Parts: sequence; structure tokens; C-alpha cells
Amino acid sequence: MPCVGLTLKIQGTAPSKSAGDLHLDEVMKSVVELNIDAPQEKVAELFEDPWTFPSWMDDLQRIEPVSGSEMSRFRLVPKKGNLVFIARVVDAEPPHHARLALDAPSVSVSVTGRFRKLSDHTTRLVSEEIFHFKGLLGHLFGWLGRGSIRRAHRRHMESFKRFAESQ
Repeated sequence: MPCVGLTLKIQGTAPSKSAGDLHLDEVMKSVVELNIDAPQEKVAELFEDPWTFPSWMDDLQRIEPVSGSEMSRFRLVPKKGNLVFIARVVDAEPPHHARLALDAPSVSVSVTGRFRKLSDHTTRLVSEEIFHFKGLLGHLFGWLGRGSIRRAHRRHMESFKRFAESQ
């Protein structure tokens, strides 16, 4: 049986997965930039605090600490569906940036928030999410859902902006 050649170009690096002639890119990147009417320290503090996530992520039901992790690892439980992420703090340098790693069976996401002081009461948030899809179904979902993923990222960051400005 002949191999069928297929290349899915999402965005990112050179193809890294292959099975015969089957090549799949594994990376999709989404960047959202917003000015927030709140001090840099406050924006960074709220963005880094996982207990605030359900307050501004409309599709997140709750977070749960992973036992023994003292909140360096936690579970993100959605309101609908069963795509539960295990999140961990990778790097934080308040009030300048924070980085989280999210992992689920079909996708891993690197989330970076950068906070730049524009004035005493205004902060520029640059939120970058890099998706690494796993397996053929994960890659297909990523390719088909990239518009929805980017819209959800923007919706979350705009919701975070409203949340941070109300605190």
C-alpha cells in the first residue's frame, strides 16, 4: 500500500513528526497584546495567581492543587468537556513576566505573560501561547481549530483585562 504525502502547515517550526511521507508541524502560536488600566505589579500578581483564573476564564470551572505540589502544579478543570490540563509554573519574574506550562493528552501549551509598565497606572500585557499538538487527531484538531483557539485566547485576555481593572 503506497504512503500518502500530507503536510499540515499550522505555524512554526519545520515539520518534526513523520511516518513515512506523513509530515506534521507541531506548533501553533497565538499572541494577544492589550493595555490594562492597572499598575504593572498588580497586573503581574493577578496573572500569576491561579486562584484568580476561574474569575476571568469563562470556560474554567475550578482549579485543583495537584497533591504535594504546593500550587506549583495544579489542574485546570473546564465547565464543559473533559480536556483537563495539568499546569505548572515554569518561570516567574514579577513584575516583568510569568510562564506556565499546560499539559493535556492531546496538546501542550506554553503560556507566557509579559508586563511592561507604560505609566504608574497602565500596563502593556503581551500574552503568548504556543501550542504543541500530540498525535494525528491532536494535529488535525489544532489545524481545524486554530481560529477558535486564537479567538478563545483573545476572549480570555480581554476578560483578564476587565478583571484586573476592577480589582
